[in-house]
Amino acid sequence: MTSSTPIISLMLAVPDTAAAVEWYTQALGARVMWSLGSVAGLEIDGAPFFLHEPVAESFVSPQEAGITTARVELFVDDPDAVTARAVAAGAEGRAVEEHTTPWGIHRQGGFTDPFGHSWSVGDRSPLAGLGG
Repeated sequence: MTSSTPIISLMLAVPDTAAAVEWYTQALGARVMWSLGSVAGLEIDGAPFFLHEPVAESFVSPQEAGITTARVELFVDDPDAVTARAVAAGAEGRAVEEHTTPWGIHRQGGFTDPFGHSWSVGDRSPLAGLGG
């Protein structure tokens, strides 16, 4: 597959890749692209992300570090449904709220997954921004 459009993705450190794959497929409807055991590639509606078990002192999970320094942003048509599905699967949720922005109302909530990663789930309005 060749494309001139760059894709930015992320890799999440998880203590057990197989358990994380199961959770993300159930909670977010992710699809497994491939799995090598301790490393797996998934996608949500074409947006790829990767899971990897920690590597001593160079790639640790938020649970091991005691903090998360990144937030995953997921833009969807129905943030309420996605957040509710994640919470039903065991995530700690944050209610979807309306935020006034320069481009209009942005609806966003989120959750912290069972592996300590913080997810914001919002509508697609920031993708259009001020130019669209």
